[in-house]
Amino acid sequence: MRFLHGGSLTVRTAIASLALVVVVVAVAVGLLTAVFAARTAAHKEVQAQDLTSATLDVQGLVVDLETGLRGLALTGDMRFLKPWANAKAALPAKLAAFERLADAVPGERGQAQTIASLIDSYIDEYSVPLVRSAREVPAAAATPVATAEGRRRIDEIRSHFVRILAQEQQRADEASATADKDSRRAVAVAIAGLVALAAIVILFGLYVARSIARPVRQVADEAQRLAAGDEVSDLRERGSGEVADLTRAFNTMARQLAARQAELEEQNRQLRDSEHAKSELVSIVSHELRTPLTSMLGFTSLLARGDQDEEAQQRYLEIIAGQGQRLATLLDDFLSVQQLEEGRLDLRSDRFDLAALLRQQTELYSAHSEEHEVLLDLEQRTLSVVGDEGRLAQVIGNLLSNAIKYSPEGGRVTVTGLREGDRAIVRVHDEGIGIPDEEQGRVFTKFFRGDAAARGIAGSGLGLAFARAVVEAHGGSIGFTSVEGQGTTFAVELPAAGQAQSSVAQNAERSSA
Repeated sequence: MRFLHGGSLTVRTAIASLALVVVVVAVAVGLLTAVFAARTAAHKEVQAQDLTSATLDVQGLVVDLETGLRGLALTGDMRFLKPWANAKAALPAKLAAFERLADAVPGERGQAQTIASLIDSYIDEYSVPLVRSAREVPAAAATPVATAEGRRRIDEIRSHFVRILAQEQQRADEASATADKDSRRAVAVAIAGLVALAAIVILFGLYVARSIARPVRQVADEAQRLAAGDEVSDLRERGSGEVADLTRAFNTMARQLAARQAELEEQNRQLRDSEHAKSELVSIVSHELRTPLTSMLGFTSLLARGDQDEEAQQRYLEIIAGQGQRLATLLDDFLSVQQLEEGRLDLRSDRFDLAALLRQQTELYSAHSEEHEVLLDLEQRTLSVVGDEGRLAQVIGNLLSNAIKYSPEGGRVTVTGLREGDRAIVRVHDEGIGIPDEEQGRVFTKFFRGDAAARGIAGSGLGLAFARAVVEAHGGSIGFTSVEGQGTTFAVELPAAGQAQSSVAQNAERSSA
C-alpha cells in the first residue's frame, strides 16, 4: 500500500475508500456469481427430479396398463381391466406434463417423444384392439402371440424409461455436486472477502493511528505545553500531507511565538533598563540642576541684599555665570544626544588640524584643576582630518573632563595624538580610579555612571554616549582599556584627511535619511 506514504490526506482517504469499494464489489460479484451458479445447479437438480417424478408417474400408468391386460389374459374377466382403463384415462395429462418437462431439459425432448410415441402405439395398436377382441373372444387375450407382443412392447417402453431415469439421476447427481461446489465457493469467497475487508480496515486503522492520530496528538500535547508557557521543541514533520502541513505550521507558529517572546523579553528588558535610566536621569537631573540652581539662587539673594562691595559682587556674578554655563552645558548634552539618536544632528565636513584642537583643549582643561597635570604628546606637528571641529572638540573635552573627574586624588593626564596609516588616533590616559570589570560593558550607555554618584563625582552620564555617537558619525571608533585602581585610557580613531571626507559625507547622508 505505497499510496499511504505520499500524497495528501484527502487523496489517501479517497484511494483507501476506493480500494475498500473495489474489494466490497469484488466480494459481492463473487458471492452473486457463486449464488447464481448454485441456484442454476439447484434448478437443474429440481428439473431432473421433476422429470424423474413425471417419468415415474408415466411409468406407473404404463405398469397399470400392463397389469390390467395381464389380469384380463389370465382370468378372462373384464373386471380386471379397471387399472387399464384408469391408466388409459390419466395417461394423456401425464404424458403432456412429462413432455413439457422434457422439453426444458436439453437432450431429453427426443427421448420423451419416443416414449410417448411408444405408449400411444402400445395403447392404440395393441391394448385397445386386444381388449376389443377379448370382449368378443375372451381367450384371445391369452394367446401366446398376444402376450409376446405385449411383453415386447412393454420391454421396449421400459428400456426407454430406464434410460431416461438413469440420465436424469446422473443429471440430478451432477447438479447436486455442482450446487455443493458452488455453495462451498460462495462460502470461500465470503470468507476471503471478509478477511480482505478486515485486513483493509485494520491496515487503514493502523495508518490513521500512526500517520494521523499520533502526530495530531503530539501537536495537541505540544500546543497545551505552549499554551501553558512551557518551552517546546520542533516536532518531526511526518504523516500525511495535511498532517505534515499542520505539524509544519505548528513548528512555524512555535518558532514565531518563541521569537516574539524573545522580542518581548528583550523589550521588557529594555523597558526595565529605560525605567532604570529614567530613574537615574531623574536623580541626575535633580542633582545636577539643584546644585547650580541652588548656587545661583543663593548668590542672587546675596546680590539682591546690596550690602556687598564691588569685588564681592563681581565674584558672585562670576559664580552665577559659571553655574549658568554648567546648566547650559548639561542641557546641550541632552539635546545633542537626542538629536544624534534621531538622526537630526547636522555635522559639518571641514578640513581642520586635529593637533591644534588638542593643544587648545589641553590648555583649557589644564586650568580646571591645580591637582592635575595635563600633558600633550604630539608625534606630528599637524594632524589633518575632515569633520565637525566643534563636535570633536566636545568629544575631546568630555574625555579630558572625565579623566580629571575620575582622578580625584590628582595626578597626570596625558593626551597623545598620532597618525597610523590612514587613521588619526587620540589617546587620553589618566591615573585615576579605573573602571571595574563588571561595569565596563555599560560605559557608553546613556545615564550610566556606576558608583560615581556614591563617590561624589558630578556628571550626567551622557558624555561618553555623546562621544561615541559623534565619533561613529565621523566614520571612526572609540574604545578604552582600564584597570581598576590604576587608571583608564580612552582611544579615538578617526579617518585622516583624504579618507575622512568620504566617511563623513556618507554618515551625513545616512543621518539625513
